Parts: sequence; C-alpha cells; structure tokens
Amino acid sequence: MHGNLDYVDPMDWRQFLIVVNKLADNFNYGTDKSPFLGSGVEYVQSRQYQYGDPVRSIDWRVTARTGKVFVKEFESPKQMPCYLMIDTSASMLVSNQLRNKYATALHIAGGLAFACLERVSPVGIQTTGSDDYQVEPSLSKDQILQWLHHLRRYTMNQQSILGTRLSQLCGRLKNRTLIIVISDMHEPAALNSLKIAAQLHDIAVIQLRDPGEREMGGTGFFRAREPETGREFVTHGNREWADPSILNQELKRRQIDHLLIDIDEPFAHKIRWFFQSRGSLGNGAR
Repeated sequence: MHGNLDYVDPMDWRQFLIVVNKLADNFNYGTDKSPFLGSGVEYVQSRQYQYGDPVRSIDWRVTARTGKVFVKEFESPKQMPCYLMIDTSASMLVSNQLRNKYATALHIAGGLAFACLERVSPVGIQTTGSDDYQVEPSLSKDQILQWLHHLRRYTMNQQSILGTRLSQLCGRLKNRTLIIVISDMHEPAALNSLKIAAQLHDIAVIQLRDPGEREMGGTGFFRAREPETGREFVTHGNREWADPSILNQELKRRQIDHLLIDIDEPFAHKIRWFFQSRGSLGNGAR
C-alpha cells in the first residue's frame, strides 16, 4: 500500500459537490427524534391544560371525551446539534484504492452535513489529528462549503489523537449533542474517551477500512511501518485493529453504535439504514 502525507482531492470541486449532495439525498437523514417540544409542526401528544397555555392549542376532541381541558404538543423544528469528527491522521491516506479512507471520510462528512441542514440541525466540524481544526455548529451552507474546501487540501503528517480531541470537544459542549466519529479507529486509547462522552452525548462511530486492512486478517507475522510516526514494527493479521468485530463489541459495551464501511464497496445505503435504525430507538440513542 502507499500514501502521501499531503492530501489534495483529485476530484473537481463541482463533481465533489454533486457527489455529496447525492449522498445527502440517499442518507435520508434520520439520526434523532427531537427532544424539544414546542409550537412546531408535528403533533406529539396531548397533556392537561396548565396555566398560561394558549387557547389555540386546546385539543377539543380529547377535552370533550375526558371532561378535562387538554392541549396539544408539537415537535419543534429545533434539532440536536451535530459535530462531525473527521480523522486527519496519516493512516487515513494509506491505501491501494483511488479513493482512500480520507477521501471517503470527506464524502460521508459532506453528505451528512448537507443532510443535517435539511433537518434544521446545526452542524460543526472537529478534526482528530494533532492539527486542531474546528468549526462551531451552524445552519450556514456557506460555512460547510468553506470547511469542506479547506479539508480537501490538507497536510496529513499527523498522529491520531481522537481520544484527546473528543475530551476537549465534550469539555466545550453545554448541551446534549450528536457526535459522529468518522475514522479508521487506529487509536485504541480512544475507547475510554468515547465511553465518557457517551454518558452525556449521543455518539456514533463510522469506521472506515481499506481492502488491504481487510485482507491482512488471515495473514501471519509481517513487518509494517506506522504511517503516523514512521516506526517499524512486527505484527500479525490477528492484531485487534484488523478485526472490527472486536471494536464493535467494545463499543456496544459502552452503549455506542458502530458501523463498519469498506471503502471499496457501496456505502450510502448502509449509512442510511444505520441512522434510520438508530432513530427508531428514540432520540437517536438507546
């Protein structure tokens, strides 16, 4: 496998936007059922009248049936904010594919970001490499285009510090947030940070795998080079990061949803199903 430390997306900007807009349509974003109740547009439930409730919200049918005054509650358009955490470490460029893990991560991030806007969910970005790049959540399409353009030409000679970046992000958040991690998950130390973050926020992990990593699963011992540090080491195909099922078990123990994406296979339908199934559990969580 091969990879350079500087990533420059070979895809034309217009083609890139067509791809991510198509992904946004395919994802049919369904990550969360809004926990906010207000004067929105979708009926949620009826409850007994409380002093100060507007007369126009009275549910006359239930009131007539029960003999007590009930009012209707609706789901507000306000949605849970979303942070996309994109792995910008050197291992994301190691690939034998024309579209490597990092390019795939950008496509997924762009599609999810545009889909968030359709759900009126503010979306922000946080990279997980040693170069700290972050953008606060907003509903601005121009802002999304700016950070996508920035990340399409990026220096990737960084180590993954996903755990550290996640802890820093959670330290800044004041409200419950949907955090989507898009990474090859080559940092086992991140599991503890994910566990802590999941106690306060809704966490989903999309793990990207290159076919070369998949094929190493049945190999014996071999010599390898760590792309982020240049360190050579001897390992084998049974190494834990080569088996996503182990990671899946560890994340499930921590109440975190996990989706494995092989970058040489179609993935839009998998991501759509993943988020739709999470949404069916209520508020995108357990």
